[in-house]
Amino acid sequence: MERKLNITTVSRRMDELGLNRAAIARTLGVSRTIVSEWFDGAKFPRPDKLLRLARLLKLGYGDVVVADTLFEPVTAFRKKGNAVTRNHHIARARDMGHMLRPLVPCLPFELLSRPSSLIDPTPDYEYVQRAAQAVRSRLKHDRVPDYTDLVEFFRELHAVIVPVLWGKKDTHENSLHIYLPDSMTTWVFFNLDSSMIDFKFWMAHELGHVKTPSLSGDDAEDFADRFAGALLFPCERAQSAYRELSKLNGEKDKLSWVLHKAEELLISPITILTEINAYAEHEGRKTFSLQSLYPATTKIKKNYSTQSEALFGTARPLAQNYITTTSRIFATPFFDCLKKHICESGKNHNYIQRIMNIPAIDALEIHRALSNDAD
Repeated sequence: MERKLNITTVSRRMDELGLNRAAIARTLGVSRTIVSEWFDGAKFPRPDKLLRLARLLKLGYGDVVVADTLFEPVTAFRKKGNAVTRNHHIARARDMGHMLRPLVPCLPFELLSRPSSLIDPTPDYEYVQRAAQAVRSRLKHDRVPDYTDLVEFFRELHAVIVPVLWGKKDTHENSLHIYLPDSMTTWVFFNLDSSMIDFKFWMAHELGHVKTPSLSGDDAEDFADRFAGALLFPCERAQSAYRELSKLNGEKDKLSWVLHKAEELLISPITILTEINAYAEHEGRKTFSLQSLYPATTKIKKNYSTQSEALFGTARPLAQNYITTTSRIFATPFFDCLKKHICESGKNHNYIQRIMNIPAIDALEIHRALSNDAD
């Protein structure tokens, strides 16, 4: 699919604002040749340039772009903390999806058939519990599923895990889900710099997305959240926990119990209380409100390392170690596909920078590691 500028709308607005191509080039910091290629359909602006163009013309993303929405990458993510998801975040994620397309032929999956998914998924409590139990029943133990347990399910569903080092900043995603409708392939980016106490939840959350490709928007997010909670802290645990909390007097004792259980199971306290209250609502019982839970959760996270620190220690890993270790741990073909494509196409590190949304210096090191390995 080729994305192009909506020349009719863009040109009309340029006339209204008294702008020409030279002014566009000067304001956006690109050459007039590049702008001409945009207007001729030979090239498409990068997300940052597209955003600046839309702002300059005072238009929305949908007004400046013509795209076949049937094959537009479907993305799902949330910004950390209270950070707002804006148009340029969505445009960047879609751009990453378009950049992933050349890797599809390199995948080691059978692409002629689609892996099984849930039929008519709904966020109904009983349905979500049954769906999560179907996954739990396949585990060889009764413990809380670890990320290593979940990797196999992603592989079976042909979901490609892309492990990335995106830092601890609250403005970044914990994970990013990209579905390419034309190839029916799923790509899931996981931020290894997320706290270990959150990492399992985000893997379970993304597994919920992978199993429900028919859902989108808020419905998809609601289901994924509930599926993750049910997978990590199922109904029977929530029922037992509800009884225990009901015996305690005062918020302090209840909070202490939730925090202790969170450390015991290595699950976020917020997940535990959310599942306890979901059980209570389903049974028509009184829910618990712990006002100090969120600040307490933020504090308790500081006691745990990030997933990247658990894998590599506190020092940033060398590119080759990062590639080898994550490919093995997460059973992902991503770097093999990336290596094959850049070797065949001659793509430089800028391609890696855009497809992984990482700093140029990191992309350069990964490019060198993949190129040297190919030699």
